[in-house]
Amino acid sequence: MLSLPDHPFRAFIFDCDGTLVDSMPLHFQAWTASLRHHSAPFDFTEDYFYSMAGVREQDVVTLLNREHGTDVDPDAVAETKADIFRELIPQVPQVRPVAEFARTLLGRHPLAVASGSEEPIVRACLEANNLLHLFDTIVTPRDVARGKPAPDMFLLAAERLGVAPEDCLVLEDGQSGVEAAKAAGMQWVFVPRTLR
Repeated sequence: MLSLPDHPFRAFIFDCDGTLVDSMPLHFQAWTASLRHHSAPFDFTEDYFYSMAGVREQDVVTLLNREHGTDVDPDAVAETKADIFRELIPQVPQVRPVAEFARTLLGRHPLAVASGSEEPIVRACLEANNLLHLFDTIVTPRDVARGKPAPDMFLLAAERLGVAPEDCLVLEDGQSGVEAAKAAGMQWVFVPRTLR
């Protein structure tokens, strides 16, 4: 069950991966395949992957390079990962409690998605689960200077929805997304893995 803060929110902003759709296991599969393809010499563990939830792919590779003193191409890894993941999209299920909640809001409140994934991937995941039509706007890293944990994506979503940040509720499964919501001055609900 989702437990929501008691506040008359005027708009709702959802993360996509791990929040609206249970795509994280398939993203992890695509990540490991892409890193293997690009001969990354370091381990990419599931724990590390989940700790980076919501962070732009290129930024994750840059952090890994810094950590391990390596020089793996961030853009090439992100591109290969996206190609592999695209093939897996038909297998992505919805996170039912969150998807059902979003459906109850249709026509009552403006809704946005703010995701660390690229827009075509977000749209395809939502489309595969008959959720795309619920959202008035989709914000992805390409739309902002800084991705999560910076507040830019959530602030842009609120601006596009025409609602003040303090009147928006963010639903997130990643720590970087929670930090971004706090920095944007928004209340948030953490979506635990147990809901998937």
